[in-house]
Amino acid sequence: MDGTEQPPTAAGDGGLDGGSLAGGGEAFGDRSLSQGLSVLVGLALCVTMLGLGCAVELGQLGQQLRRPVGLLLALLGQFVAMPLVAFLLALIFALDEVAAVAVLLCGCCPGGNLSNLMSVLVDGDMNLSIIMTASSTLLALFLMPLCLWVYSRPWINTAVVQLLPLGAVSLTLGSTLLPIGLGVLIRYRYPRAADLLVKISLWSLLVTLVILFILTGTMLGPDLMAHIPASVYAIAVLMPLAGYTLGYGLATIFKMPPHCRRTVSLETGCQNVQLCTAILKLTFSPELIGAMYMFPLLYALFQSAEAGLFVLIYKMYGRDSYKQDTLGEEEDTDISYKKLKEEEVPDTSYGTVTTEEHNSIQMEPTQTAL
Repeated sequence: MDGTEQPPTAAGDGGLDGGSLAGGGEAFGDRSLSQGLSVLVGLALCVTMLGLGCAVELGQLGQQLRRPVGLLLALLGQFVAMPLVAFLLALIFALDEVAAVAVLLCGCCPGGNLSNLMSVLVDGDMNLSIIMTASSTLLALFLMPLCLWVYSRPWINTAVVQLLPLGAVSLTLGSTLLPIGLGVLIRYRYPRAADLLVKISLWSLLVTLVILFILTGTMLGPDLMAHIPASVYAIAVLMPLAGYTLGYGLATIFKMPPHCRRTVSLETGCQNVQLCTAILKLTFSPELIGAMYMFPLLYALFQSAEAGLFVLIYKMYGRDSYKQDTLGEEEDTDISYKKLKEEEVPDTSYGTVTTEEHNSIQMEPTQTAL
C-alpha cells in the first residue's frame, strides 16, 4: 500500500494508488453545495429512522426479548460477518486509508430499510426483518465504533484513521434514537398514521438515493469516474453479494425455515447506506472526504440491483415451492376442515333451513322424489 503514508491534504490530489477514493475533494469544497447535501442527508436519515420506528410494535419487542433469535442473528450478521467481509476486501484489493475507511464504515453499519421491502417481495418473515433491522440499529450505538476501532488497525499510522471521529460516529448514531422512539410511539398511539409513515420512509429512501446520485454526479462531473478505480467498483459488487450468501448460511445453521432464511439473507447484505452517507458527510471535512462520499451510494446501487435479481429469480422459480410448503403446513388444519365441510350433506327431505338478515329464519320447501 504505497499511499498509506500520505496526509489528508494530499488525498485530494487524485492519486489512484491502492484504489483511492479521495479525489474530487475540490468539488466538495463548494460550501453551499456541501451544506445542501448535509441537510438533505440529515433529513433523509431522520425520515428513514422514523419509518423504522413506525414499523416496530411493542408486542413484537416483548416476544423477541423472550426468544431473542432475531437479535442474535442481527448481531452475528451485521457486526461479525459484514465488518469482517469489508476488512478482508480492503486488504485483498490493497485499498489506501481513505478508501478503506469508507468500506469499513459501510461494512460496520446496521441493516437498512431496503431489506424490509425486499422481504415482502420474497414472501419472507416481516416481523423477523423489522426486528433485525431495529436490533442492529440499536446495537450499532456501541458496536459500530468498536468494530471501526478494531478493523482500522492495519491503517492506524495514517492521518485519516488517527482523525477517524469515533465520537462523532457515536453522536450520529445516538441522534437516530429520537426518531426511532418517536416512530414507536406513533405506532402505539396512531397505527394508521404509522403505516403511512412507513410507506413514506421507503419512498424517501429511493428518492434520496436518486437525488444524491444526480447531485454528486453534477458536482464531480467527469472526474468522478477517474477517481473511482475498478477495485472499488469490484468491492461494491462483491460486498453485498457476500452478505446475502453469509446471511443465508447463517440462517441455515440455525435451522430456520426457507422464508426466514431469505429474510436473514437480505437483512445481512442490505446496509443502512443513509447512515453511512450521513457519517461520511457530517463528520469528515469536504476536502478530506472527496469522492469517498460516493462509496455508500455505489453500494446502495449494487445491493439494490442484486436484491432485485434475487427477487426476480424467486418470483420465477421459487414461488411454487413456497406455496407447496405453505400448503403442507396448513394441510392438517385448513384443508381437513374444508374437506369436512364439503363432505357434509344436509338433509333436505323436509326442507333446508336458511338464515337471512335480521336473524330471521326461513324454511325453503324442496321437492322430494317419491
